[in-house]
Amino acid sequence: MNSFGTSLKAALRSPLLPYWLVVALLPFGRSSELGTFLCLLGVILLFAREPRALQQHAGARLLLWLLGAYAAAALLSAFDSVVPGKSWGTVLALLRYVPLGLYACFAIRRDNKLQALYVAVALVLALWTMDAWMQALTGWSVAGHAEAERVSGIFGATDLKLGPTLAVLSPFALWAARRRWGLPGLLLAFVLMLGPVLLAGSRAAWASYALVALGFAWREARSPLRFAGFCVIGVLLLALSGGIAWKTSTRFQMRMDRTLLALQGTDQSIDSALTGRLDIWQTSMKMIAAHPVNGVGVRGFRYAYPHYAPANDHFLTDESCGVGEGACHPHQLVLEILTETGGLGLSLWLAGVVLAWRAWRVVGAAARTRAFPATLALGVMLFPLNTHLAFYSAWWGLLFGWLLGLWCAALYVVGDDDEPA
Repeated sequence: MNSFGTSLKAALRSPLLPYWLVVALLPFGRSSELGTFLCLLGVILLFAREPRALQQHAGARLLLWLLGAYAAAALLSAFDSVVPGKSWGTVLALLRYVPLGLYACFAIRRDNKLQALYVAVALVLALWTMDAWMQALTGWSVAGHAEAERVSGIFGATDLKLGPTLAVLSPFALWAARRRWGLPGLLLAFVLMLGPVLLAGSRAAWASYALVALGFAWREARSPLRFAGFCVIGVLLLALSGGIAWKTSTRFQMRMDRTLLALQGTDQSIDSALTGRLDIWQTSMKMIAAHPVNGVGVRGFRYAYPHYAPANDHFLTDESCGVGEGACHPHQLVLEILTETGGLGLSLWLAGVVLAWRAWRVVGAAARTRAFPATLALGVMLFPLNTHLAFYSAWWGLLFGWLLGLWCAALYVVGDDDEPA
């Protein structure tokens, strides 16, 4: 059996299975919490057997500090939240990320386990990609008929998360293809995933996948001149793929036509191109000005929105959005932090970023190489100059917690030829 198959078999037959299930079940709503629950049980058994295990793993301690910053921002916002029950419930729900991340740190102690998980996640992404291509070509996937304007794949027409999720997790598939088949495998995997990312219609996913491409281009080039050459090739490839999609896919053409409205330069055209996000961001600024210290409360954005938006706001008058209801979240990470958790929350997030940066710098080049897919995925997910799903929501927050746990584990795995410290 080849190394790819061996790694996959090791992942599915090892303690990695609960952690892998979180990603494998993401398209099926709360089913992914099964993996979280199994990780909780695993951590309880671990600490019952080894009460001092935490002292032996630097990655686990780093995880607790980072999750502490993430959860503390939510906690401080809950005390005077506009919707206390929702905010306090969110704070309690965040606690499940602690055993989830700790499980990763203790289950992934060696490089062979880490690589096995990368391969197992790559297999999930391959299945999503195949299903999305089937839907693009036939109109149907295993989850049913495509949404009118986008390819939705295995997530279904009522849950348009295929693009952002596939783009953020793509480093694992590209990494696995590069290790197994070299540079040709990397390029082929990139092209195969590019189609579903484009046809999924999420502009945030397009930007995220472009960042992934830049990350891998820099890693392959290792010099500014070669990097520039790779970028030129990448731009040409993206232009060719986009042109083909524009001419052959009505869905992609509709998304591009809406995007190009921004070139008209008027406030209305820009807002239309951004699908109403300009209105959301303007209302967010009013919330920030009114609640600068600790925000309106985590997950309170929707409930505070009608009090700060103008009466003719699209999200208050459109029947499809629910008359009188506000936008669900700010669709931008920094605005989400500021509106819902305020300046205190942003300070805690920035402190977490600084701590994570220092840890990444200290571990050494070999560790950074092993952690590259998780680092790139997490960096792309958090890239501030993009639009985002809600980081304190049950679904996107779970994926963020999963990636954070994997990253902390990946930084401190032991090489197969090394002896444990």
